[in-house]
Amino acid sequence: MDDASTIKLDIISDPICPWCYIGKTHLDKALSQVPGHPFVIEWHPFQLNPEMPAEGMDRRAYLEGKFGGKEAAVRAYAPVVDAAEKAGLSINFEAMKRTPNTMDAHRLIHWAGIEGRQTAAVSALFKAYFEEGRDIGSHDTLADIADGIDMDASVVLRLLQSDSDLEDIRARDAHSRQMGVNSVPTFIVAGKHAVPGAQPPELWIKVIGELMEQINA
Repeated sequence: MDDASTIKLDIISDPICPWCYIGKTHLDKALSQVPGHPFVIEWHPFQLNPEMPAEGMDRRAYLEGKFGGKEAAVRAYAPVVDAAEKAGLSINFEAMKRTPNTMDAHRLIHWAGIEGRQTAAVSALFKAYFEEGRDIGSHDTLADIADGIDMDASVVLRLLQSDSDLEDIRARDAHSRQMGVNSVPTFIVAGKHAVPGAQPPELWIKVIGELMEQINA
């Protein structure tokens, strides 16, 4: 960026990824403790399930298919539950009935970015899916989320019913994979330093401190 006092933080994420929700929560906690932090944040698409049917699928069937049975799914999610609780989050797995295709959620994040509401969109999608158990693959749900962050729901609904930006989202997802990203969240600092996973707030505070020292040197 032109301004020497700002640093780009690109976040590659999927709104149905619990580690992305936890990672964002950790980052938010760190940013709140460093009011003058230099980060300018942009969110980028990555579909955990690019082959998911457009209408999504029953979550229990998805988990049992992915992990080979209910008990294996419960074991696989135990670290997620533990990390979420430590981050102060309450993920309502019981309320989550469907696993959506997230292409349209990514389109909403993209359009929100044009209006300067990108992080608000990401936050609202995480809350809708993980806390309220809403189907964030549904156009009506996405339009309602858009309305809740002061976007024009009727415009969003019309865009969702078109092919607008579908190819762009697919190309950006593919670009991340070509760069070697194979899991999310992945944070890229200043276009060159990749920080994978849901890192604790302490790490971010340390990174921000080092960056601010460099800026002020």
